[in-house]
Amino acid sequence: MKKIIGVALVPLFLAVVWCASAGQAQQPEKDTILLTIFLKHDQSKTLDEIQAHLKKSGFSQNFPPEGVEVVSWYVMMGLGQVVTLRVPPAKLREVNLAIERGAWGAFRTEFYPTYDYQPIWREERHKTPGK
Repeated sequence: MKKIIGVALVPLFLAVVWCASAGQAQQPEKDTILLTIFLKHDQSKTLDEIQAHLKKSGFSQNFPPEGVEVVSWYVMMGLGQVVTLRVPPAKLREVNLAIERGAWGAFRTEFYPTYDYQPIWREERHKTPGK
């Protein structure tokens, strides 16, 4: 039951994180996309084992690839980490390879194309009487 509730909360948590990161994001550069990566902890490993794997694989040195900007990086306690990147489309393969070569074995991964909804939300909110 605990696992089902945790899984059910993930989309809500991601929405909150995306909104928070969108508020901190600068205007997107032309010809880039936002990509949110969910790095789910492999809970069969201790933190020390996860960190040892990341060090051995060179994850910190190779992620993100050159030319890719980290917009936000949050830890979701008990679940993992959520990283939002600003990526030129030509760099998408490099991002994928950096994750596959460095993070796999420490994390399970999910990728979500993302966009900044906050300006749209603010505009709509200001159109509503009484807000």
